[in-house]
Amino acid sequence: MRAIRFHGKGDIRLEKLPEPPLPGEGQVRLRVRMAGICGSDLHNYATGQWISRLPVTPGHEFCAEVLSLGPGVSGLAIGDLVVVDSRANCGECDHCRRGAGNLCRRMGFVGEVSDGGFAEQSVQPAHRLSRVPAGVDPAVAAMTEPLAVALRVVRQLAAPAGSPVVVAGGGCIGGLVALLLRELGQHPVLLAERNADRTRLLEDVAGIRPVALEVQAVRDACDGTEPAFGVEATGSGEVLNLLVSCVRSGGRIAMVGLFDGAQRVDVIQLVERELSLLGCSVFQDEFRDALALLPRLSDRLTALAAPPIALEDVPAAYRSLRAGAVSQLKMLVQPQPGNPATSDLPDVG
Repeated sequence: MRAIRFHGKGDIRLEKLPEPPLPGEGQVRLRVRMAGICGSDLHNYATGQWISRLPVTPGHEFCAEVLSLGPGVSGLAIGDLVVVDSRANCGECDHCRRGAGNLCRRMGFVGEVSDGGFAEQSVQPAHRLSRVPAGVDPAVAAMTEPLAVALRVVRQLAAPAGSPVVVAGGGCIGGLVALLLRELGQHPVLLAERNADRTRLLEDVAGIRPVALEVQAVRDACDGTEPAFGVEATGSGEVLNLLVSCVRSGGRIAMVGLFDGAQRVDVIQLVERELSLLGCSVFQDEFRDALALLPRLSDRLTALAAPPIALEDVPAAYRSLRAGAVSQLKMLVQPQPGNPATSDLPDVG
């Protein structure tokens, strides 16, 4: 089968691998239908920070069809369409036992500690799989994981319905946060995003209002007052400090962006203005709830995604996404668009 393999910082390749073995106890063999490229995939590509084995097949956002079931698997049938919970938590530490598996002390992720979805087939533990609601397209289902992350942000922020929120960053997570804020809480959303095409797309699909991340611009957009709530979805220390300046004293900022290394934060503002910074790590129960939202949001999620690309286009897509040159919020990968030839690929394994 064909698969994308990450070999180290800046090194991903399309290779031909043996098909996965028959699934073992509690495992399911899957045919990958659609997978999404995530910001953390790009972060790993640039830094290799969270990769614990090499080479590895990336891709933790994916929808797949059940091909075969290992011993002991129940509740699934061959042909079922499923999505994969990306978290490879231990289930045994104090955080896992209290239901906070997103804070697992030995947390790993599919596509980093084990092979993921940028391949024609994958074997996953059955406990990570959830059936997709009837009628939901695989391209929409593949967005369950980032939608769950965005839903976690909205819940952590806990802004009262109708209150304005300024969102810094209109990439996949920031854009989905904006969509959920509008859909679930009727929040006026002010979006600061440098990609003009993405901004226009989110105006059309999510009803956001573009704004410059400057105190006066944000104040003017809120009829002379600052919003009490903000979301940082860029992973930029400079942007975080600008957002801190734009949020009203006593306000809250939910942080979901992936930062490269330590950042300087104006802690004097945090102290003197009693601002709260809230970390948002993956999701707890939001995966199930995001899955249930798919039929309701299907048309809008489709509009936010680019047409699927093939596996051979993934390296170029990584470069385009790193450069911020893609107008849509989600780049999807379709590992088996037809019957592509593999004879020109090197055999590995």
